[in-house]
Amino acid sequence: MTTKLASPGTSGGTTTAGRGKRPRPPFGVSVVAILAVLIALFSLIPLGYVGVMTAATGWDTAVALIFRPRVGELLLNTVLLVVVTVPLCLVLGVGGAWLVERTHLKGHKWWAVLLAAPLAIPAFVNSYAWVSAVPSLAGLGSGVLIATLSYFPLVYIPAAATLSRLDPAIEQSAASLGLGAWRAFFRVVLPQLRIAMTGGALLVSLHLLAEYGAFAMIRFDTFTTAIMVQYRSTFNGTAGNMLASVLVFICLILLLVEVRSRGSARYARVGSGAQGRALRLPLHAYQLPAQLFLLALTALAFGLPLSFVLRWIIAGGPGIWAADEFLPALLQTLGYGLGGAAATTVIAFPMAYLAVRHPSWFSKALELSNYVTSSMPGIVVGLAFVTVSIRLVPGIYQTSGLLIAAYVLLFLPRALVNIRSGLSQAPKELDEAAQVLGKPPLMSFIRVTLRLTAPAAAGGAALVFLGIVNELTATLLLSPNGTRTLATEFWSKSSAIDYAGAAPYALLMILISAPMTYLLFQQSKKAAGQ
Repeated sequence: MTTKLASPGTSGGTTTAGRGKRPRPPFGVSVVAILAVLIALFSLIPLGYVGVMTAATGWDTAVALIFRPRVGELLLNTVLLVVVTVPLCLVLGVGGAWLVERTHLKGHKWWAVLLAAPLAIPAFVNSYAWVSAVPSLAGLGSGVLIATLSYFPLVYIPAAATLSRLDPAIEQSAASLGLGAWRAFFRVVLPQLRIAMTGGALLVSLHLLAEYGAFAMIRFDTFTTAIMVQYRSTFNGTAGNMLASVLVFICLILLLVEVRSRGSARYARVGSGAQGRALRLPLHAYQLPAQLFLLALTALAFGLPLSFVLRWIIAGGPGIWAADEFLPALLQTLGYGLGGAAATTVIAFPMAYLAVRHPSWFSKALELSNYVTSSMPGIVVGLAFVTVSIRLVPGIYQTSGLLIAAYVLLFLPRALVNIRSGLSQAPKELDEAAQVLGKPPLMSFIRVTLRLTAPAAAGGAALVFLGIVNELTATLLLSPNGTRTLATEFWSKSSAIDYAGAAPYALLMILISAPMTYLLFQQSKKAAGQ
């Protein structure tokens, strides 16, 4: 049954209450804009901190601290780590996605999930397991090994989603022009993965710059590990601030490189008719090598870390499961995770609403400010909040509120992207129709738009929760005295070489992260229309 609704301003209508009324936003555009501006200003605190600290240091001192052999060594380590690890992640991620989505790989549905599973294991837990297996691990090669096995799913997931929805007509056209399977892949398919590859490469690079625990455990020095050492020895010393400024500069360069490499080409299918189903290529003699390759990859990235965690649990015996130790850490982790996820989701809503319902250069600029801040390592955000709180508002230093505020800045884009996607799929015409039928703006927003956006918002909250559970550096810097999270307790015990005592915390983090990782995988499939 259809009901004809009068357009705003006409004399017709279904009810007297709705006659002549123009649909209005629930809180007013100006209110939403003010909230979005306040959020953007709040998110720029870390960048402002770096700028102020650099300016306060003075030109001569800054030059002396930045252009010194130690910084050159850290820069070389960091650049080599990124230059070697990112291509390896691209090869493994795209190769695994192609095998799963475009070949007659036996058990491809199982492999699709298993290749995403390593994301459930934090990189510092992965490092802990590898050090348990090979105690001599150290240096650049070990850092590349652990980082590649930890982060290649960040490329695999978007690449698999893109391949699954890629129109096979372009490959059929290439075949009709005489291109073989391999030439068609490199000349036709691979360019279509450009956005997925550049986005995944950026995520891997930013994780490499932000990671502390994984590299500290194998004694591989990066900017993040050096900043933490400086902080612990001099507490917010000038040398640590200069290292942070260099690290932020590298992050901004990576953002610019990703934007330029993304290009402006169009990748969407335009035209009438339904998209055909992708043709899977037969593997023939390559079936066994492909199975062995994926088996080895998942065994090294997921099986080995999980097996060593379980091995240390068995070695430690029942005594390591003392409830008075791990239960407070579990409850506090869940509390911070749920509180941070809820706060981040609520704070992301005004900016997402402005971007979808009132798009403009202004809303894009506000949104970009959040992405710039989220690209900064947790240690920079932590140092910024330490300095600002001590100097301006000493009463909030080492409080739960300050720690949750840091989580909001670090993980706001995870909620923002999901909410924006949900709002874009909630037609504003439905909200307008509810108002024409007599519902107040706020009530129509709650009963229509908010209900339609809820699943996407829940998905974003779950991803924020996953990030908070595995966050280490900002938590170490900002957590109140007596705070015990799974990540900090794991780090405390593993740093003291109590590997058996650290194992329960590692296992609990994996068990909590696994459902969230599966949710991320399912969201990518849903976005691909599967």
